[in-house]
Amino acid sequence: MTATPTLSDQAYRQLRSAIATGDLAPGDKVTERGMAERLAISPTPVREALRRLELDGLIERIGPRTVLVAAIRDAAIDDLAEVEVGLRGLVARFAARHATAAQLDALDAILDRADDLLILLKERGAPGQPSERHLTALLDTMQDFNDAVDACAHNPVLIRMLEQSRVFSRPQRRELLLRRVAEDQTFGLERYTSHRALVRALRAGDSATAERIALEDSQGGLAALRQAQ
Repeated sequence: MTATPTLSDQAYRQLRSAIATGDLAPGDKVTERGMAERLAISPTPVREALRRLELDGLIERIGPRTVLVAAIRDAAIDDLAEVEVGLRGLVARFAARHATAAQLDALDAILDRADDLLILLKERGAPGQPSERHLTALLDTMQDFNDAVDACAHNPVLIRMLEQSRVFSRPQRRELLLRRVAEDQTFGLERYTSHRALVRALRAGDSATAERIALEDSQGGLAALRQAQ
């Protein structure tokens, strides 16, 4: 029988998720009372959750009831990146086993939309082309694709672990992607083709190939974004 999460467990997961997504950024001050009000619970479970986050190295205590969200150091980022890449591979492996036909069709439809946007982006040198809008739409579309692959795994525990292990929050990732594309219009296009290969592997139920493609794509993507910092 699965134990019911305590208020402390719930507070811990919510705060860890807020740190992972960038809602709580490095250097942000966090107080027990403020978090209790934010989560609509008493300060006691928040206090217990903060102690756990302190042991995780995600916060640094600066007072009896006040902490700062910790800045992740290079060595820790390396460790976190290894975890994120591994989990992304595992998500693809699960997706190859559990994706439904409707989910796979939806993945192809998302990539069809991305293809149309890529055509527009290649023409962005032409007068009057709103390339920035098309680029933003493409980033949104690829995020839709990643989220759809996650859903194919049918494993919410795994997806929650992935969210908590992200090296870059979603806003940080977008900012870095926009910066790299501004420097190099072809940035990321070499990895884009791997998405079709991933869908083919998922359709074939080939978990090993799906995992390999996801691992290679994640490693390349994270390495490129870290260079853009």
